[in-house]
Amino acid sequence: MADGYQNIIKVQFSGAHTDAELYTGLAVQTIAILVGGIILWRISNYMHKRKQKQRRKNEFFETPYAKGWKRK
Repeated sequence: MADGYQNIIKVQFSGAHTDAELYTGLAVQTIAILVGGIILWRISNYMHKRKQKQRRKNEFFETPYAKGWKRK
């Protein structure tokens, strides 16, 4: 058991490249992509809602029959 700890200490202080740095970098990139995707999604959603508000409503489809079957 002590040999295992000594090996870890030797690797840590010898300057040898460990996998922890690679996994940390990968985790940071993953979180950055996730946050960036959420931000882009929110911007897209905001633009879509704004575009829908600007559209004028077409009166062609507003018939008494259509008003009866639509859910309110």
